[in-house]
Amino acid sequence: MSRRQAIYVRRVLAVALMTASPLPLMAQQAPPPQPSVAQPQQDGGDGEEPILPDDQFDARMPKIDGADANAPLPSIDSWIDQQMPQQSTAPAELPPATDPAEEQELAQPLPPLDSVTVPANVAHDADPNAKLPDVRYATSIEGFGKTGLEDQFREASALIDGDGKAETAAMVQARAQEDEKLATRLLYSEGYYDATALASLDQAGDGMLKAVISVTPGKRYRIGAIVITADPTVPPTLVRDSLPLKTGDYIVAANVEGAEANVALKLPENGYPFAKVGQRDILLDPATVTGDYTLPVETGPRGTFRKITTSGDHQAFGADHMEVIRSYKPGQLYDSRQVDDLRKALVATGLFSSVAVDPVRTNETAPDGTEYVDLHVEQEAGPPRTIAGEGGYGTGQGFRAEGSWTHRNMFPPEGALILGAIAGTQEQGVSATFRRANAGKRDKTFQTGIMLNHQNYDAYEAYTAGLNVGWSRQSTPIFQKRWTYSYGGEILLTNEQVVVDPTTAEKTRRTYFIGALPVQIGYDRSNDLLNPTKGFRANLRVSPEGSLQGNFSPYVRSTFDLTGYYPVSDALVIAARTRLGTINGVSRNDVAPSRRIYAGGGGSVRGFGYQELGPKDANNDPIGGRSVNEFAVESRYRFGNYGVVAFVDAGQVYESQMPKFTDMRYGVGLGGRFYTNFGPFRADIAMPLNRQPGESKFAIYIGIGQAF
Repeated sequence: MSRRQAIYVRRVLAVALMTASPLPLMAQQAPPPQPSVAQPQQDGGDGEEPILPDDQFDARMPKIDGADANAPLPSIDSWIDQQMPQQSTAPAELPPATDPAEEQELAQPLPPLDSVTVPANVAHDADPNAKLPDVRYATSIEGFGKTGLEDQFREASALIDGDGKAETAAMVQARAQEDEKLATRLLYSEGYYDATALASLDQAGDGMLKAVISVTPGKRYRIGAIVITADPTVPPTLVRDSLPLKTGDYIVAANVEGAEANVALKLPENGYPFAKVGQRDILLDPATVTGDYTLPVETGPRGTFRKITTSGDHQAFGADHMEVIRSYKPGQLYDSRQVDDLRKALVATGLFSSVAVDPVRTNETAPDGTEYVDLHVEQEAGPPRTIAGEGGYGTGQGFRAEGSWTHRNMFPPEGALILGAIAGTQEQGVSATFRRANAGKRDKTFQTGIMLNHQNYDAYEAYTAGLNVGWSRQSTPIFQKRWTYSYGGEILLTNEQVVVDPTTAEKTRRTYFIGALPVQIGYDRSNDLLNPTKGFRANLRVSPEGSLQGNFSPYVRSTFDLTGYYPVSDALVIAARTRLGTINGVSRNDVAPSRRIYAGGGGSVRGFGYQELGPKDANNDPIGGRSVNEFAVESRYRFGNYGVVAFVDAGQVYESQMPKFTDMRYGVGLGGRFYTNFGPFRADIAMPLNRQPGESKFAIYIGIGQAF
């Protein structure tokens, strides 16, 4: 190739590189190469001129005589020599003589290296760890139009997530390729099965890259015919009724998958524990823009409950107690919701580290033609011991900490021993309790215990020993029940300091022997046991009691509590509470001070000390009453795991048997909340309105759980 030809080729390549458009990133199949066929050159046509004219070509070809037809051909080297121009035989002209002064300069020795001055920044060693500047790019999204998918695309886009910068251009290209695939997946998922997406990169005049995602949704396909292949069921339309898809609906992936999941859910709820949903088939027809939908379903046998079996290396209890916990009856049509209920009830015992409940085929036919189904419980007992504690502080109540040690299965099944202790500045005590959950019946708890307690408050000082027994049905964090109840008996022996004459504050000590038969019933429509945000709760407690101190004095203690919760928004909840209480059938002085009614404190009327409201003696100490009314309203605002509360509380205690709703005392305050997985940590500060002599300027309350 001549020098002139080489320069021409370089110029052509340079022009091609400067004018080339950006290549699309979507791979496209190139057309197959066509076979090459030589076409004869027509005279006078527009073909290319020959490189060498025919006469010159013939002249340069070796001459072959007829006599020398068999002679060997000359060598290629001799032939090439013939084509080269002949060298002149004249003597070569010598170059001009060199100037002697220049020869002497060239003969001088080179200067030493340290005498050579190197210009600054001529050469330097680059830092291999130096970070190159980021590649900046802009993102353009085109074509989503009315599909409504552009916002969803932007949320998942790799280009958008990259915030317009990347380490290299190759990284930008990779993000664009991922977004191209993402756009196609999104469009397909909404029924645009003819959709295409194309990602391209271009370079703007300022050197910044521009990534363009261009989509063409095409037509949106609808569901055509719906065909279900399944064995007969009872009722006959069970499978089709469980599939909420209709002809004419758009083929939306989420809707189709949700409909199939509903079939897998409804069949086990209606007697088919072993039903399986097969792989769907959708046949698209571009002409009608529809897709015919086919779903195979294996229903399996229709079953009824029979018995429970269990296994495990470390078992908390056997299948016989599980038969007590179950809520269904043998012979009842199989329902997976009953299986889930049994599993949750087993978890609620707190005795398992792992537990699984699965249906098992028996291949035995029941009288009604169904197949008996057993439930197998695979269990692994967990640690049975628990140490728990709680603490708090309240004005008038001081510091109070309560702890307990529990062995939840010391007397199987579910026979727990609970040892408790209270340590505080104004209360101390110990207790021992035996409790058996699911005692002969699901959700029924039997409990009995003894306790020793000392309380020393401004209202009274008491040394008390007690014995109690009771049965109950209460809510748990796993099973929040709508209806709850409790009933039982209680015997107390208490020695207390009593104010004989409120006008003089004269005190004496008396011993009371008290018997009680408390009954409680509750109704709960709130949405959470520990941190409710909507609904309401109502609770009524009635306790017929008798006090023996010199003579026998029967009476009835009753309280009614009502709380409600209204969500103004996701973050703001308005909560309200009211409480009414009364003691009927006896004068106040015949009731032990510890059994009288009091108000004030963190769980009552905030802004006042513990038990501070109501009648007082000459020393301004509370002496309790026989009736009470309380009201409270809170505004609870939550942000993340934190919250603030503003509240107004009101209440009063009366000496009369019925509350008068007069002479109300009010407290206002603010509080903070820190929300945990076991309930909110609470800290409140409140001040009384129209503060009376002897009352604190403010009161502080710290504890766990909402105030109500």
